Amino acid sequence: MKTIRIACFIKGANCLTTRHTGIRRGAAIAALLAGLALPAVWTAAPRAAAEGQQPEARRVAVVIDDFGNNMKGTEQMLKLPIPLTVAVMPFLPSTKADAEAAHAQGRDVIVHLPMEPVRGKKSWLGPKAILTGLSDEEIRTRVEAAIADVPHAVGMNNHMGSKATADERVMRIVLQVCRERGLFFLDSRTSYKTVVPKVAKELGVPLLQNDVFLDDVYTHQHVSRQIAVLKEIVGKHEKTVVIGHVGPPGLITSSALKAAAPSLQTQARFVKLSELLPSAGALP
Repeated sequence: MKTIRIACFIKGANCLTTRHTGIRRGAAIAALLAGLALPAVWTAAPRAAAEGQQPEARRVAVVIDDFGNNMKGTEQMLKLPIPLTVAVMPFLPSTKADAEAAHAQGRDVIVHLPMEPVRGKKSWLGPKAILTGLSDEEIRTRVEAAIADVPHAVGMNNHMGSKATADERVMRIVLQVCRERGLFFLDSRTSYKTVVPKVAKELGVPLLQNDVFLDDVYTHQHVSRQIAVLKEIVGKHEKTVVIGHVGPPGLITSSALKAAAPSLQTQARFVKLSELLPSAGALP
């Protein structure tokens, strides 16, 4: 078990050196060598081991981020024969079209809310991003507008957001709006300092958490390695959330998911993200 956690940690360190956060891989590896406790974001969230379960008892939800801007791979992702969840950025040229197309296919649609990172280009955020310097009123206004702009949304997750998701004031407002609108929240876990689990529990907002990013590095080799990590996680836990993207890695990721789906289906059942919520219970 210890070896598996270390392997996931190193994969996570690669992920966390990219646009999702400002943590450096060297610091992460140094912490490992020093015998420090591993941050939760670098491993799958602790859950009861599921090695003895039948494949149909295990469930995996695939979430694809960055819909809404006519991104590369959009068509290919929507053709995948699995119930992937579509995370749509608000206020962009194809926001409504992508959400409507996904909903028409019976897929879950969630708001992919642009949120301030520790590091990263402002151009990556998109319009009306949630910034830590905004007033309470402006944050609420932007979150409400984002939800209104994405048709059929049943939940929300963060786009980038390593700084915003570590800010309790900001997340309390975001999650309060989610509660009022009946949305669940998926913590993409772009920072090990995330306060989302704490605040969501206090407010009673249904929460799910990402286990692994597939394509934080835009190469076939990296995505293939992350698919292998995904299979390890799926084989040991009763539920798994994995995030990929349209855009620069869109064609690579859609192709890798299509190729991996048959073997993954021998380990687990693909489900909508909402089916992993505690209230969804065990599905027949």
